[in-house]
Amino acid sequence: MFKKLKRSAVTVGVLVAAVAAAANPAPASAVSPPLSGARIAAHFDLAKGRTPENVALAPGGAAYVTFAKARQVAEVSPKGAVRILATLPEPPDGGVHTPALGFPLTTGLVRAPDGTLYFLYATGTPDLTGVWRLRPGGTPRRIAPLPANGLPNGLALDPCTGTLYAADSVLGTIWSVPTTGGAPTAWSTAPELASAGFLGANGLKIHNGALWATNFDQGTVLRIPVRRDGRAGDVRTRATDLPGIDDIAFTGRGDQLLAALDGPNEVALVQSDGSHSTVLTSADGLQNPTSIALRGATVHVLSAGWLTGKDPNLIRARLSR
Repeated sequence: MFKKLKRSAVTVGVLVAAVAAAANPAPASAVSPPLSGARIAAHFDLAKGRTPENVALAPGGAAYVTFAKARQVAEVSPKGAVRILATLPEPPDGGVHTPALGFPLTTGLVRAPDGTLYFLYATGTPDLTGVWRLRPGGTPRRIAPLPANGLPNGLALDPCTGTLYAADSVLGTIWSVPTTGGAPTAWSTAPELASAGFLGANGLKIHNGALWATNFDQGTVLRIPVRRDGRAGDVRTRATDLPGIDDIAFTGRGDQLLAALDGPNEVALVQSDGSHSTVLTSADGLQNPTSIALRGATVHVLSAGWLTGKDPNLIRARLSR
Protein backbone atom coordinates (compact mmCIF):
# COMPACT_ATOMS: atom_id res chain seq x y z
CA MET A 1 0.00 0.00 0.00
CA PHE A 2 1.44 3.33 -1.01
CA LYS A 3 0.61 6.54 -2.85
CA LYS A 4 2.46 9.45 -4.41
CA LEU A 5 3.72 11.23 -1.31
CA LYS A 6 6.34 13.71 -0.25
CA ARG A 7 8.12 11.00 1.70
CA SER A 8 11.44 10.14 0.07
CA ALA A 9 10.95 6.38 0.24
CA VAL A 10 7.74 6.60 -1.73
CA THR A 11 9.18 9.09 -4.19
CA VAL A 12 12.01 6.68 -4.93
CA GLY A 13 9.50 3.88 -5.39
CA VAL A 14 7.47 5.94 -7.83
CA LEU A 15 10.57 6.80 -9.87
CA VAL A 16 11.75 3.20 -9.96
CA ALA A 17 8.32 2.05 -11.09
CA ALA A 18 8.19 4.72 -13.79
CA VAL A 19 11.64 3.86 -15.13
CA ALA A 20 10.80 0.17 -15.16
CA ALA A 21 7.54 0.80 -16.99
CA ALA A 22 9.29 2.90 -19.63
CA ALA A 23 12.04 0.34 -20.15
CA ASN A 24 9.82 -2.71 -20.40
CA PRO A 25 6.69 -3.41 -22.43
CA ALA A 26 3.45 -4.25 -20.67
CA PRO A 27 3.61 -7.85 -19.39
CA ALA A 28 1.54 -10.54 -20.98
CA SER A 29 -1.21 -12.23 -19.05
CA ALA A 30 0.28 -14.68 -16.59
CA VAL A 31 -2.92 -16.54 -15.75
CA SER A 32 -1.86 -20.14 -15.36
CA PRO A 33 -2.77 -23.15 -13.25
CA PRO A 34 -3.98 -23.27 -10.57
CA LEU A 35 -5.71 -19.97 -11.57
CA SER A 36 -7.98 -19.46 -14.54
CA GLY A 37 -10.73 -17.17 -15.80
CA ALA A 38 -9.42 -13.93 -14.30
CA ARG A 39 -11.78 -10.99 -14.85
CA ILE A 40 -12.49 -7.58 -13.37
CA ALA A 41 -15.67 -7.94 -11.31
CA ALA A 42 -15.92 -4.39 -9.94
CA HIS A 43 -14.42 -0.94 -10.53
CA PHE A 44 -14.05 1.61 -7.72
CA ASP A 45 -14.09 5.40 -7.83
CA LEU A 46 -10.57 6.74 -7.39
CA ALA A 47 -11.84 10.34 -7.20
CA LYS A 48 -13.81 9.39 -4.08
CA GLY A 49 -10.77 7.82 -2.44
CA ARG A 50 -12.09 4.30 -2.88
CA THR A 51 -8.70 2.65 -2.85
CA PRO A 52 -9.28 -0.87 -1.45
CA GLU A 53 -6.74 -1.84 1.18
CA ASN A 54 -8.04 -5.02 2.77
CA VAL A 55 -10.85 -7.51 2.25
CA ALA A 56 -12.90 -9.98 4.29
CA LEU A 57 -15.32 -12.37 2.62
CA ALA A 58 -18.75 -13.40 3.87
CA PRO A 59 -21.07 -16.32 3.10
CA GLY A 60 -23.29 -15.55 0.13
CA GLY A 61 -20.57 -13.88 -1.92
CA ALA A 62 -20.37 -10.41 -0.37
CA ALA A 63 -16.95 -8.86 0.20
CA TYR A 64 -16.21 -6.34 2.93
CA VAL A 65 -13.43 -3.89 2.13
CA THR A 66 -11.62 -0.95 3.67
CA PHE A 67 -11.27 2.01 1.32
CA ALA A 68 -8.02 3.45 2.68
CA LYS A 69 -8.02 6.97 1.31
CA ALA A 70 -11.76 7.51 1.91
CA ARG A 71 -11.48 6.27 5.54
CA GLN A 72 -14.37 3.92 4.85
CA VAL A 73 -15.59 0.38 5.39
CA ALA A 74 -17.85 -0.92 2.64
CA GLU A 75 -19.73 -3.96 1.41
CA VAL A 76 -19.31 -5.06 -2.20
CA SER A 77 -22.11 -7.27 -3.50
CA PRO A 78 -21.46 -10.33 -5.70
CA LYS A 79 -22.47 -8.12 -8.66
CA GLY A 80 -20.06 -5.34 -7.71
CA ALA A 81 -22.43 -2.84 -6.10
CA VAL A 82 -20.80 -0.80 -3.32
CA ARG A 83 -22.56 0.08 -0.06
CA ILE A 84 -20.68 2.28 2.41
CA LEU A 85 -21.11 0.97 5.96
CA ALA A 86 -19.04 3.54 7.85
CA THR A 87 -16.85 6.58 7.33
CA LEU A 88 -14.31 7.22 10.06
CA PRO A 89 -13.87 10.72 11.51
CA GLU A 90 -11.06 12.76 10.04
CA PRO A 91 -8.51 13.98 12.60
CA PRO A 92 -8.43 17.77 13.15
CA ASP A 93 -5.00 18.05 11.52
CA GLY A 94 -6.15 16.13 8.47
CA GLY A 95 -3.91 13.21 9.35
CA VAL A 96 -0.76 14.85 8.02
CA HIS A 97 1.23 13.33 10.86
CA THR A 98 0.28 9.75 10.01
CA PRO A 99 3.67 7.99 9.97
CA ALA A 100 5.18 7.05 6.58
CA LEU A 101 2.15 8.17 4.59
CA GLY A 102 0.91 11.57 5.73
CA PHE A 103 -2.82 10.92 5.45
CA PRO A 104 -5.37 9.03 7.58
CA LEU A 105 -6.41 5.61 6.31
CA THR A 106 -8.42 2.51 7.13
CA THR A 107 -6.32 -0.62 6.73
CA GLY A 108 -6.61 -4.21 8.03
CA LEU A 109 -10.03 -5.86 8.16
CA VAL A 110 -11.42 -9.17 9.44
CA ARG A 111 -14.93 -10.56 9.85
CA ALA A 112 -15.95 -12.63 12.87
CA PRO A 113 -18.38 -15.57 12.48
CA ASP A 114 -21.21 -13.45 13.94
CA GLY A 115 -20.73 -10.83 11.20
CA THR A 116 -18.87 -8.31 13.35
CA LEU A 117 -16.16 -6.43 11.46
CA TYR A 118 -12.89 -5.44 13.10
CA PHE A 119 -10.60 -3.04 11.33
CA LEU A 120 -7.65 -0.71 11.83
CA TYR A 121 -7.47 3.04 11.50
CA ALA A 122 -4.22 5.04 11.36
CA THR A 123 -4.27 8.81 11.81
CA GLY A 124 -1.07 9.82 13.61
CA THR A 125 -3.24 10.98 16.54
CA PRO A 126 -3.77 9.13 19.85
CA ASP A 127 -7.53 9.66 19.94
CA LEU A 128 -8.31 7.75 16.73
CA THR A 129 -5.46 5.37 15.87
CA GLY A 130 -6.27 1.81 16.85
CA VAL A 131 -8.59 -1.19 16.51
CA TRP A 132 -12.21 -0.48 15.65
CA ARG A 133 -15.32 -2.64 15.73
CA LEU A 134 -18.47 -2.48 13.59
CA ARG A 135 -21.34 -4.77 14.51
CA PRO A 136 -24.05 -5.54 11.91
CA GLY A 137 -26.35 -2.54 11.69
CA GLY A 138 -24.29 -0.62 14.24
CA THR A 139 -21.86 2.27 14.26
CA PRO A 140 -18.06 2.04 14.40
CA ARG A 141 -16.38 2.20 17.81
CA ARG A 142 -12.72 2.12 18.77
CA ILE A 143 -12.08 -0.77 21.15
CA ALA A 144 -8.30 -0.52 21.56
CA PRO A 145 -5.79 2.29 21.06
CA LEU A 146 -2.56 1.70 19.19
CA PRO A 147 0.53 3.95 19.17
CA ALA A 148 -0.03 7.13 17.19
CA ASN A 149 3.61 7.04 16.05
CA GLY A 150 3.02 3.71 14.32
CA LEU A 151 1.10 2.54 11.27
CA PRO A 152 -1.31 -0.31 12.06
CA ASN A 153 -1.72 -2.22 8.81
CA GLY A 154 -2.52 -5.95 8.54
CA LEU A 155 -5.07 -7.57 10.86
CA ALA A 156 -5.78 -11.22 11.69
CA LEU A 157 -8.32 -12.89 13.94
CA ASP A 158 -7.97 -16.17 15.83
CA PRO A 159 -11.63 -17.10 16.39
CA CYS A 160 -10.67 -19.92 18.76
CA THR A 161 -9.12 -17.55 21.30
CA GLY A 162 -10.87 -14.32 20.38
CA THR A 163 -7.53 -12.65 19.75
CA LEU A 164 -6.86 -9.97 17.18
CA TYR A 165 -3.33 -9.48 15.84
CA ALA A 166 -2.34 -6.15 14.29
CA ALA A 167 0.87 -5.56 12.32
CA ASP A 168 2.53 -2.18 12.74
CA SER A 169 4.47 -1.44 9.56
CA VAL A 170 6.46 1.46 11.05
CA LEU A 171 7.23 0.16 14.55
CA GLY A 172 7.96 -3.39 13.37
CA THR A 173 5.61 -4.83 15.96
CA ILE A 174 2.71 -7.26 16.01
CA TRP A 175 0.17 -6.28 18.65
CA SER A 176 -2.41 -8.59 20.21
CA VAL A 177 -5.79 -7.35 21.42
CA PRO A 178 -8.80 -9.34 22.66
CA THR A 179 -11.97 -8.90 20.62
CA THR A 180 -13.55 -7.49 23.77
CA GLY A 181 -11.09 -4.59 23.55
CA GLY A 182 -8.60 -3.14 25.97
CA ALA A 183 -4.92 -2.29 26.08
CA PRO A 184 -2.77 -3.88 23.35
CA THR A 185 0.15 -6.20 24.07
CA ALA A 186 3.35 -6.22 22.01
CA TRP A 187 3.10 -9.87 20.92
CA SER A 188 6.25 -9.84 18.77
CA THR A 189 8.96 -7.30 18.08
CA ALA A 190 11.25 -9.70 16.19
CA PRO A 191 13.82 -7.96 13.96
CA GLU A 192 12.38 -9.74 10.92
CA LEU A 193 9.32 -7.48 11.26
CA ALA A 194 11.28 -4.23 10.92
CA SER A 195 11.15 -1.97 7.89
CA ALA A 196 14.12 -0.98 5.75
CA GLY A 197 13.03 2.64 5.72
CA PHE A 198 9.40 2.56 4.59
CA LEU A 199 7.07 -0.32 5.59
CA GLY A 200 7.91 -3.51 7.46
CA ALA A 201 5.36 -5.99 8.83
CA ASN A 202 2.30 -5.80 6.62
CA GLY A 203 -0.15 -8.61 5.87
CA LEU A 204 -1.21 -11.14 8.52
CA LYS A 205 -2.96 -14.50 8.44
CA ILE A 206 -3.63 -17.26 11.00
CA HIS A 207 -2.80 -20.66 9.49
CA ASN A 208 -1.91 -24.09 10.89
CA GLY A 209 -1.12 -23.00 14.44
CA ALA A 210 0.92 -19.98 13.47
CA LEU A 211 0.64 -16.33 12.59
CA TRP A 212 2.04 -15.62 9.13
CA ALA A 213 3.28 -12.12 8.33
CA THR A 214 4.68 -10.38 5.28
CA ASN A 215 7.40 -7.73 5.28
CA PHE A 216 6.85 -5.16 2.54
CA ASP A 217 10.38 -3.74 2.46
CA GLN A 218 12.17 -7.06 2.93
CA GLY A 219 9.99 -8.96 0.44
CA THR A 220 9.55 -11.87 2.84
CA VAL A 221 6.92 -14.23 4.20
CA LEU A 222 7.38 -15.05 7.88
CA ARG A 223 5.89 -17.80 10.06
CA ILE A 224 5.55 -17.21 13.81
CA PRO A 225 4.24 -20.15 15.86
CA VAL A 226 1.55 -19.38 18.43
CA ARG A 227 2.62 -21.25 21.57
CA ARG A 228 0.17 -23.01 23.85
CA ASP A 229 0.38 -20.14 26.33
CA GLY A 230 -0.40 -17.68 23.51
CA ARG A 231 3.10 -16.22 23.28
CA ALA A 232 5.01 -15.84 20.03
CA GLY A 233 7.48 -18.52 19.02
CA ASP A 234 10.64 -18.07 17.00
CA VAL A 235 10.25 -16.42 13.61
CA ARG A 236 11.09 -18.44 10.53
CA THR A 237 11.44 -16.92 7.07
CA ARG A 238 9.46 -19.07 4.63
CA ALA A 239 9.87 -17.12 1.39
CA THR A 240 12.07 -14.30 0.05
CA ASP A 241 12.48 -12.18 -3.09
CA LEU A 242 8.85 -11.01 -3.15
CA PRO A 243 9.23 -7.24 -3.62
CA GLY A 244 6.39 -5.08 -2.37
CA ILE A 245 4.52 -8.00 -0.83
CA ASP A 246 1.31 -6.93 0.86
CA ASP A 247 -1.42 -9.48 1.63
CA ILE A 248 -1.50 -13.29 1.36
CA ALA A 249 -4.11 -16.04 1.18
CA PHE A 250 -3.58 -19.78 1.62
CA THR A 251 -4.88 -22.05 -1.14
CA GLY A 252 -5.65 -25.04 1.07
CA ARG A 253 -2.72 -27.07 -0.22
CA GLY A 254 -0.65 -27.16 2.95
CA ASP A 255 1.37 -23.96 3.21
CA GLN A 256 0.98 -22.98 -0.45
CA LEU A 257 -0.23 -19.39 -0.72
CA LEU A 258 -1.04 -16.55 -3.08
CA ALA A 259 0.68 -13.22 -2.50
CA ALA A 260 -0.29 -9.74 -3.69
CA LEU A 261 2.80 -7.83 -4.83
CA ASP A 262 1.88 -4.15 -4.77
CA GLY A 263 4.62 -2.33 -6.71
CA PRO A 264 5.31 -5.04 -9.33
CA ASN A 265 1.58 -5.36 -10.15
CA GLU A 266 1.64 -9.12 -9.70
CA VAL A 267 0.11 -12.01 -7.81
CA ALA A 268 2.58 -14.76 -7.02
CA LEU A 269 1.96 -18.41 -6.21
CA VAL A 270 4.31 -19.32 -3.36
CA GLN A 271 5.01 -22.99 -2.70
CA SER A 272 5.63 -24.44 0.75
CA ASP A 273 9.37 -24.57 0.01
CA GLY A 274 9.45 -20.83 -0.73
CA SER A 275 9.72 -21.09 -4.50
CA HIS A 276 7.29 -18.91 -6.37
CA SER A 277 5.93 -18.02 -9.79
CA THR A 278 3.80 -15.20 -11.20
CA VAL A 279 0.15 -16.09 -11.86
CA LEU A 280 -1.41 -12.64 -12.50
CA THR A 281 -0.02 -9.38 -13.88
CA SER A 282 -1.22 -5.92 -14.88
CA ALA A 283 -2.29 -7.44 -18.19
CA ASP A 284 -5.01 -9.18 -16.19
CA GLY A 285 -6.15 -5.87 -14.70
CA LEU A 286 -3.98 -5.55 -11.59
CA GLN A 287 -3.45 -1.96 -10.45
CA ASN A 288 -1.11 -2.25 -7.43
CA PRO A 289 -2.82 -5.20 -5.68
CA THR A 290 -3.14 -4.72 -1.93
CA SER A 291 -5.26 -7.61 -0.69
CA ILE A 292 -6.26 -11.13 -1.58
CA ALA A 293 -8.80 -13.60 -0.21
CA LEU A 294 -10.22 -16.98 -1.10
CA ARG A 295 -13.68 -18.46 -0.61
CA GLY A 296 -14.41 -21.84 -2.11
CA ALA A 297 -12.78 -21.93 -5.52
CA THR A 298 -12.91 -18.16 -6.08
CA VAL A 299 -9.90 -15.91 -5.57
CA HIS A 300 -10.60 -12.23 -4.89
CA VAL A 301 -7.80 -9.72 -5.58
CA LEU A 302 -8.25 -6.03 -4.82
CA SER A 303 -6.10 -3.31 -6.35
CA ALA A 304 -5.77 0.27 -5.07
CA GLY A 305 -4.04 1.97 -7.99
CA TRP A 306 -1.62 3.78 -5.65
CA LEU A 307 1.09 4.10 -8.30
CA THR A 308 -0.80 3.54 -11.52
CA GLY A 309 -3.32 6.25 -10.60
CA LYS A 310 -6.18 4.50 -12.36
CA ASP A 311 -8.91 1.90 -12.00
CA PRO A 312 -8.93 0.55 -8.44
CA ASN A 313 -10.75 -2.74 -8.89
CA LEU A 314 -11.73 -6.21 -7.77
CA ILE A 315 -10.53 -9.16 -9.85
CA ARG A 316 -11.98 -12.62 -9.45
CA ALA A 317 -10.34 -15.81 -10.69
CA ARG A 318 -10.97 -19.51 -10.31
CA LEU A 319 -8.62 -21.71 -8.29
CA SER A 320 -8.27 -25.36 -9.27
CA ARG A 321 -7.34 -27.60 -6.38
